This record gives sequence, structure tokens and C-alpha cells, in this order.
Amino acid sequence: MILFGSEGVFVVLCFIITFGAHLSTASDRLIPGQSLSGNQSLTSPAGKFELGFFTPVSSRFGFLENGNFTLLDESNSSVWSTQSSMSLASKSATSMLLDNGNFVIRDASDVIWQSFDHPTDTWLPGGARVGYNNVTNQSVTLTPWKNPQDPAPGIWSLEVDPDTSILLLYNGSQQYWNSGPWNGKSFAQVPEIQRNDHITNVSFVPDAKGMYASYDAADPDTYIRYVIDTNGQFKAYMWGKDFRQWNAFWLRPSKFCEVYGFCGASSVCLQNVSQCVCLEGYEPRDPKEWGLGDHTDGCYRRAHLQCTTESTGVDDTFKVVSNVSLPANRESFEVDDIDECRSACLSNCSCTAFAYDNGCFVWAGDLFNVKQFTTAEKEGKDLHLKIPASESIEEKKENKTLWIVMGIVGGLLIVITIVVVLFVKRRYFGERFDTLDGSLVMFKYRVLRKATNNFSEKLGEGGFGSVFKGTLQGSIAIAAKRLNCPKQEDKQFLTEVRTIGKVQHINLIRLCGFCVEASKRFLVYEYMPNGSLESVLFKKSSIVLNWKTRYLIATGTARGLTYLHEECRECIIHCDIKPENILLDAEYVPKVADFGLAKLIDRDISRVITTTKGTRGYIAPEWISGEAITSKADVFSYGMLLFELISGRRNRDLLDNGLENYFPTCVANVLNKEEDVDALLDYRLEGNADKEQLSRACKVACWCIQDDEKDRPTMGQVVQLLEGVIDAGIPPMPKFLDRFSKSLVESINYRDITSSSFDSCCHEYSDCISQP
Repeated sequence: MILFGSEGVFVVLCFIITFGAHLSTASDRLIPGQSLSGNQSLTSPAGKFELGFFTPVSSRFGFLENGNFTLLDESNSSVWSTQSSMSLASKSATSMLLDNGNFVIRDASDVIWQSFDHPTDTWLPGGARVGYNNVTNQSVTLTPWKNPQDPAPGIWSLEVDPDTSILLLYNGSQQYWNSGPWNGKSFAQVPEIQRNDHITNVSFVPDAKGMYASYDAADPDTYIRYVIDTNGQFKAYMWGKDFRQWNAFWLRPSKFCEVYGFCGASSVCLQNVSQCVCLEGYEPRDPKEWGLGDHTDGCYRRAHLQCTTESTGVDDTFKVVSNVSLPANRESFEVDDIDECRSACLSNCSCTAFAYDNGCFVWAGDLFNVKQFTTAEKEGKDLHLKIPASESIEEKKENKTLWIVMGIVGGLLIVITIVVVLFVKRRYFGERFDTLDGSLVMFKYRVLRKATNNFSEKLGEGGFGSVFKGTLQGSIAIAAKRLNCPKQEDKQFLTEVRTIGKVQHINLIRLCGFCVEASKRFLVYEYMPNGSLESVLFKKSSIVLNWKTRYLIATGTARGLTYLHEECRECIIHCDIKPENILLDAEYVPKVADFGLAKLIDRDISRVITTTKGTRGYIAPEWISGEAITSKADVFSYGMLLFELISGRRNRDLLDNGLENYFPTCVANVLNKEEDVDALLDYRLEGNADKEQLSRACKVACWCIQDDEKDRPTMGQVVQLLEGVIDAGIPPMPKFLDRFSKSLVESINYRDITSSSFDSCCHEYSDCISQP
């Protein structure tokens, strides 16, 4: 069962069965002998909540004469019951769905049973309690689903310390987060809540029945719900009358890798992309669950350790895993150096890894909570992972020349295989999904046509293609991009597939698959429900992005570009950063999109000459002058985008009011004159912004658009500047702005040279890498 709202109202999980969503309406109560089945449902008196089955099923949920509210299957056998000790056979007994989301069974004025006493993963303010109930002598906790498709209880739980009233998150007996010394008082000091325009006075308050949540709303149609997610995070969601969906505005822990056991045993949590990978020599214990995002079963070793024996004389060896946090549950040994530490682990058949860091630490059995830091983070340690001697021997047999040859041959075989598979097997795909390299799905054209309802809902259109919304298997939302450049379709297609398919980051759009059938070419992406930054920032909308969201978008976009420039195996220059290419997910997390002009640059090649240009208003001076292009061109474009996040308007649109009102010029003048930056903020925000962040953003934007690329920061430095890790300082006035403000004729000639915004596809699509 589920309590969920229709248009613009609450969505709260109250009971669980494994079906998809379905809505219909009915009354607000049942009496003995009545039941719900199929499309029938209960609706609370004010229409805020609805209770019914996920999908029409043969089961029924009834208020039966046997004295209990019971869920029956198609053979009328009881699947679940309220198990009330009191008789409900009285004609006065009723069950009712209330406007606070509580489903109650009462006889006269006595509540016999209520759903608020039996939460699953959702906690509703307005009466629901979590913690120890002194009245019923029961402990009430929140537990998540096992994964997004399996409502079985997950391994995590949210509990309340009865002595301190502190909220606690557990993985079994292991605590990995606590709310700190709130002691039931308001936690409005949390920045996400303090600067929220919709709610105030958010608090958790203890009483004899546990702990209840409360808040004040600026609008009576604003609601909050708390959820412990399938990944072990505790989240707060908000809904308002102008919202299209639930928006997460607070979560703890803030990162996946801080959740104990998120990646299970013998795996590594990649902090920058919030993903799990098995340690070398290991593979997922349950590949199906792993694919659904449930990594709690962890990984297992493919080959057993040999251990040292007199008969074989073969020793296991070690593989170094660098820049990681050390696993939990370690044992320490007193040794003089790393060699003695290695020997201590090698001589112990149960030892699976060791580390030497001002002492010797060893681990036996499975390894938990190993976190991989990024290359920019230097706080990690070296973990020496024991591997079987057989793997070590094979590794030593390999040589550099052989790997080079195998790499070239393997690359050619992959390309040939792709072509052959797409050409020969395309007629056999049918409705099933084949995969390339175990990740990208190869779709048949008719599957995409059906999923998009014959391409009826267009999300957007550009020079290289149109994008349509679709739904796979009835619930998976996708965005299908149809490429419409017949002369360059193969080249562009391979560029985007190769580029986007290999990058994985929380702030980069994810390519799910592609379609190659006759002359048809499609790229299938994850669907972004909030569209592009351009659509919510510039177009008329009832939603105005607050400063907190804008700053998170700025920081997230910078992290995505940092990954492309500094953390990919090959540096990737995007070449067309603009609001249209920044997409927003359901929680307004930014995703850098459209890699059609991305340049794959070998790290040994520091500069690349190319004829391809970016979009008018965002291109760096070196594009125009024909100078060599580096990743600093993206930094310039990012700076221009950051100006628009601050003002809420296109930079070039303000030229209608005179050159002196060109926004980047205004920002540079204000900073150099040390004037108040508040006047630069989007007027729609009415001054509601963190002044320190606003000043920081203005400085970063001006540093990013410096004439000489050497004066611009890297995107990694941009992230540090925005986070306040390093001080920005006052940037000098960019020379091109000074020239621009004096004479439009002498300014940089922003010709209508565009890339992904071309009006046609007649321009030659340049190679990714030119000769240095």
C-alpha cells in the first residue's frame, strides 16, 4: 500500500508492496465488511493524501469482520494484517485516512491502530514519531528499501537516542552519523534550512511517544517529509504549490562514501562520482543487485590466495591501491619498517591487506569502507592488497611492448565489432536491450519510437539534433537525441559515444545508450526533469532559482568541468559551455551536457589548434584571434555563465541599455572600486543571498575571463575558490572589457560563430586533435 497525492499534494510511503504507481479516487473511510481493490482508493478529507495500490492487482485491502484490517491475496489468504488485539467487529469501528497522512482505525474516540506507529522509510511531520514510545513500550525506527525496485528492508536504520534525543543512523550496530547536540531543539542553524524561503523553525521535539518533527511554512500548501534513502542517507524533501515534484533540500551524510557499508565488502567508493567499484581481483557478489545500485553485498575474490607453503614455495604478493582511506576494523603490529609489516601480513593466511603509516596495520577477511580520493586530494594512504601468486606471475609475464600491440589490436577489434554488431545483428534486437561493453545499451529504432510515443514530446532542438522525452519499460524516463546531420552523422555519433560513454561523474550527463539503424542515429541520455539552466534562469517561470541553488549549480558545474579537464584519462575540452548545456535533475543538481564539440587531448599534448568555435557570448578571445586552444577556453566560458547566474539575465541582453551596462564590465568596476556587490544580484532575489558567496562568485567570474589564459584559474582552482578553500583576491579589469566599454567597433568581434547552436550542419566537423 502507499499513501500518495495527486496533483500538487503529498507523496508518502505508508505500506509497501512491489508494484508501480497508479491513482484513482474514493471516500476517506472504510467500515467493517468493506475493502479496497484494483483502482479503488481512499482520499483524505481535504484531498491531501490518497491511499491505494501501486497498480491494479488482484489483491484487496479490507476492513473485515474478523476484527482486523487485512491484506488478502487472490486466493483470499492473509498476506498482512494490523494484528490488533481489540475486536473491530463493532459497527461503530471505522478506518479513515487523515489530512496529516495518518491512516487510523478507531472505535468511537479510541484509536485502535494507526500507520504512524508503523513507518517504513518515511517520517511525516504532523504527528508521526520515531524513537522509543513509553506508552506502547515499542521502539519505532525508519528503514529504507533494499534498492529502488525491492521494498524489502535495507540494512540501514534511523533511530533516536532515548537519553539525548539525538538522531542516529546505523548500519547494523555501526553508527555512521548523528545529528549532534540538538536535544530536540530547532536546527535552523543548518545553512540549507536557514536560507530556505519556504519553511522556518524546523525542529525535532521529543515527548513520551518518541520524537516528532515540526516546521512552519510560509504557505499552507508547503509540506515536508523525511526519508531514509536506499543508499543510507537521511533526506528532507519539500513540496509547494508551485513545485512540479519533491525537492530534496537537506541530507546527511552529505556524501555517499560517508555511509558505512554503502559499497559493501572489498570494494572502493569513488567519492567524486558516488559509485562503487570492486577491488582488483574481486567482482560483485550479486551482479543483478549491483546493477540496481545495491552494493551492500559487496565483492568476492575471484581466485583464492595461495598462502605460503613449504610444498609449493609460492608466495602471494601485493598490489598497491593508492590515495584511499584505510578500511575499518584494523589490527596494529609493532614493527620497524614496511618490510616487516609486509612479512607479518604475508605470513598470516587470513591477512588480506596491510598499510604502513607510522605503524603497521593489517586486515583479515573482508575490507569495508575504502574510499578513493581524487587526484586533487592528498589525504589518502597506500593500501597494500594481497593478491594470489598466480595473478602476480601472469602480470610479470606481460611486457610493455605486448600491451601496446594488444591495445592497438584490441581497439581495432572493438571498432570492427561495433560496426559488425550494429550492421549484422540490428534486425535481431527486437524489444530486448543489448549492451556494448556491459554498459551502453544498443536500442532498436522501433523501441525508441514506441518509448517516445512516435517522438511526440520534444524537449528541445539544436543545430545537430532534436531531443524527445521517452519512457522505457513503463517507468524509466529518457531523453532521446535524434542527430540530423547526414553528412557528418557517423563522425559525430562516434565522437559522442566514445566521449560521453567513458566519463562518469555526478555533474556530467550520463549516456545510457544509442541507436544505429540505416540512416537513423540516436543518443539516449538520462532524463533531466528540470530541463536546462537556460530554461529556468531566463525564461518566464513561476520558479525563481534562489541563491543557494544557483551557488550549488555553479559549484557542481565547476566540479564536472574539473573532472573533464583533470581527472579523466584524457583531458576533455567541452568547447561550448553555456546555460543551454547545463541540465538540472530532480534536485537541481547540474549536469554538464552536449559533448558534441568535446576535444580529446592526449596529456602529452599541451595545446591544440582547431577551427571549431563556441557560441557567441561565451567564446574566449583566443577563439577569435585563432590562437592555440586549451582547457582555459572552457574556463572563460564558465566565467561568462557565472555572470549570468549572478544577474539572472543574458550578458548580451543588457547591451540594449548601453555598453556601460554590459554586466561583466559592471562587476569588474564594482570589485575594483570595492563597492557593495549586493546591487549586482538578480533583482528577483530581493537581496536574499550569502554576501560572502556573492562576492566570491563575482571575483571568480572576473578571474575566469582574463585575456591571457595564464591569468585564468584552472577549473580545479575554481572549485577551491568557490568553496572558500583559497582566497580569490581582487581581479584586474580584463583588457577586452576595457576596450569593449570604449568602443563596440574596437571590441572583440562576437560574430555568430556557433557550435552546437549552428542553424545548419554545413560546417565541417573538425577532428578532435590536430597536430601540435
